[in-house]
Amino acid sequence: MKQKGLFVSFEGIDGCGKSTQIKLLRKRLVKEKRKVIQTREPGGTPLAENIRNLILHTHTETVSKETELLLYAAARAQHVSTLISPNLKKGVIVLSDRFADSMLAYQGGGRNIKTDEINKLNEFATGGLNPDITFLFDLPSKIAAIRMKKAGRKKDRMEKEGIRFQEKVRRAFLKIAASNPKRIFVVDAKLPVEVQSEIVYAAICRVSRITAE
Repeated sequence: MKQKGLFVSFEGIDGCGKSTQIKLLRKRLVKEKRKVIQTREPGGTPLAENIRNLILHTHTETVSKETELLLYAAARAQHVSTLISPNLKKGVIVLSDRFADSMLAYQGGGRNIKTDEINKLNEFATGGLNPDITFLFDLPSKIAAIRMKKAGRKKDRMEKEGIRFQEKVRRAFLKIAASNPKRIFVVDAKLPVEVQSEIVYAAICRVSRITAE
């Protein structure tokens, strides 16, 4: 797949601060008059957002791990085909709050689904598309839980899984990062927000066509 744009994903456990960082980067790029869009997973398109609601806010019945996995894949397939790929072809910088690494970490590390099965499903859903750069914001699950409590944010179905689950996911993320050192930049999410933002921007400048202005 020929790409003219730049695909950047932001990963980490719930409460790590990645959503704040993606907003800061988008604001900086817009100020520099770059063509940029911000999106998220699951979601990003009307259909994918509906699937997101099914995944994260279904409380009337138990959602099996297999159903959960397939719903994430369906949302990703729609997201890639109708939003991410078309914009990359137009030369847009696409910033995504989560992508395929999240499924490996949450459904693989957290739900114990075999990695090979997840990889095959991701390959099918994305058509082989991978981010050019991924930022993993690493934070101990206990600290993340404290941050979320202080923020007073209502927890979705995945966030209610608890600290032990989140720590399993965190370890899975770090394992993924260790296997993909050229693509994934691990950022210490305990650092001040402004410092993290500068690390992100500097990394993008080093590995892309973007130059600091």
